[in-house]
Formats: sequence, C-alpha cells, structure tokens
Amino acid sequence: MRLERLNYNKIKIFLTFDDLVERGLTKEDLWQDSLKVHQLFRDMIEEANEELGFVANGPIAVEVYSLQAQGMVVIVSKSIEDSFIDDEAEEDYSDDYIEMQVTVDQSDDIFYEFRSFEDIIGLSARLVALNVNGGKLYSYENNFYLLFEEELYLSSDNIIAILSEFGNPATRTKYRVHEYGKLLISKNAMNDVYHYFLSKSDQKL
Repeated sequence: MRLERLNYNKIKIFLTFDDLVERGLTKEDLWQDSLKVHQLFRDMIEEANEELGFVANGPIAVEVYSLQAQGMVVIVSKSIEDSFIDDEAEEDYSDDYIEMQVTVDQSDDIFYEFRSFEDIIGLSARLVALNVNGGKLYSYENNFYLLFEEELYLSSDNIIAILSEFGNPATRTKYRVHEYGKLLISKNAMNDVYHYFLSKSDQKL
C-alpha cells in the first residue's frame, strides 16, 4: 500500500490486489457496502494519520478507482469545514465517528502517469523490445499520461511491472486528460518515442 498527500484535505492511496488478499478481500468485495470493506477504509485512514498526519473526523468521501491488472487507487477527501476544527472541539469526536460516502468506478484501460519525458523514453525502450508499440501520449499539468485502450496483452503482470517502474497508475480519468490536456501522439506512442529519441542515436553509435 502506498500513500501520498495530494493537498491538505485529500490523500491518494494505491492498493495492489495482493494488499487486498492479505486483508481477506477481493476486488469484487469493494462493490459491496460491507463491514469488512469499511474496516479496510478505516485501517487505511489510520495508516494515513500515522504516516502523513492526515486526521479524518466526521464525514469523508472515499472514491475507489479499480484498474485492470494493476490494483486500485483510493482518493480520500475530508470536508473543508472539518479541517478547521480546533483541538478542544476535536476531543468531542469519537474515534469511531467517521461517516464514509463510498463510490466505486472500474476501468479496463491501462492509464499511467509519468513525472518526466525521460521516463517515457526509458519506458519505450523496454516496451518496444517486447513488441508493445501502441498507446496514446498526453501532457497535462506538467505530467505525461500514457493510455492503452486496445492492447489486451497489457494485462500481463510483466508489462504492468515495467510500467510501474517508470510511472504510477493515473488517478485522473482519461476523459479529463483528453479534454483539458494536450494529445502529443494519437497512436503507436511507444513506437514513435523510441524511433525519434532512441533508434536514431543507436544508429549513430
């Protein structure tokens, strides 16, 4: 399980399917409003409190994005009003008072986020060597996004592991990035990046 603070009121948690198995859960369990699932979210919030200082009292929103063959991203948000509770008022809250509003979304796409274009170049060398040449490449808010929609073989654990070496599963939807970002390469992104940035330099050597 990996935790990241997005801002004062919001954190991102990435769970692998192994993380779920260790807790006696499956991906399908997340679609059910069960006590076991709520306990999972409580455990995650407790860990976020310990690691990030993210204290959630009162109502919170939990958004779960299930990603094909990758795991899932959980976005936890607390209300702005809750952030300004003073210490004395905070003592009045019971530790068990965490009201959760949970929504679950599932995607069959492979959608990854990268911090730099150098990561994209390095990734292209690894994937093209495995005959993975496709993908759409976007830029949005100083990050790069790679979307695979049609390549069914990308469900391979080996390919997902390589993607995870260079980037992270995107928490933004492909629709938002497509609408507000810039489409850099509309198809065969891995092949084009490799061709323009690596294959020519190899030929010079």
